[in-house]
Amino acid sequence: MDIYLFRDLARLNNTGNFSQAADQSNLSQSAFSRRIRSLESWIGVTLVDRSRQPVRLTTAGLQILEAGQQALERIEQERSQILEAQSLPDKYVVTFGAQHSIGWRFYPTWLQGFEETYGPILSRLRADDLPNCLRDLRNGDVDFVIAYESHHVRYSEQGTGPPESHPDKSGSLVIGYDSLIPVSKPQSDGNPLFSFSADKIEMPFLRFGEDAPIARHLEPLFKGAGLSARLRIVYENSMAGALRIRARDGMGVAWLPKSLVAPDMKAGILVQTGAPEWEVPLEIRLFRHKPNSNRVTRSIWSFLESQQSQPLKPGA
Repeated sequence: MDIYLFRDLARLNNTGNFSQAADQSNLSQSAFSRRIRSLESWIGVTLVDRSRQPVRLTTAGLQILEAGQQALERIEQERSQILEAQSLPDKYVVTFGAQHSIGWRFYPTWLQGFEETYGPILSRLRADDLPNCLRDLRNGDVDFVIAYESHHVRYSEQGTGPPESHPDKSGSLVIGYDSLIPVSKPQSDGNPLFSFSADKIEMPFLRFGEDAPIARHLEPLFKGAGLSARLRIVYENSMAGALRIRARDGMGVAWLPKSLVAPDMKAGILVQTGAPEWEVPLEIRLFRHKPNSNRVTRSIWSFLESQQSQPLKPGA
């Protein structure tokens, strides 16, 4: 259907006269009348009371005119925004969604390095739980999502990960590396307060909540190394920052992103504990929802594709 038929209907409503409305539309009266009748045919009811002069819209005509004008206004607004984003890419605000633990330290460092090579962009970060980030990506509320992947948890492959995953079946980009490491408050001699040195001694464990996607990266380690029996849960939170505070206070052991705790380890506030093989390597990937891309986001994506050989690492 021609959406501009609603403009014709509006002109007829304003003038009350087919001839005058046709002149305003730069059409012959017969052509204008055919357009109004085609709209009536599409709606399925009479929209114009032609039995009087000036003519008037019926109740149905007024109702559909209001709806049509609202739709036209929305379409025109969206069209203007799209054209502005396409013609003035420096005005477009790129929105990133990221897990809280990524947004805390990795994201600002990565963004600075990205802008130093690509050039400055207008951007904002929406830090949230991963399922919410992926939902926003599908809905077009964010342009990109930054998330962890590991050997055992792949959101970018069909058939793996939770149902809310797979934001972009055409793939994702590696933009950095990190790892989950067990950390503890140190003793006065610098050794870990919780060292796992003695067998069969339970360690107080600060764990991610079961619903936190980051916890899924640790499950294979705990199962394979038989750690579950050695860890006594004393605190649980879905946010890495909250676990970090409790670890610094000496409440227990936590597996946290190395990029997050690197400053604490450098300052001697936290130390790595446990066996070296208990470190869980992570990829940091950038996801997009291809149908929602535009000139700006496609340019960023293409640039990052060419830079995958130089991803950021923890502490960079």
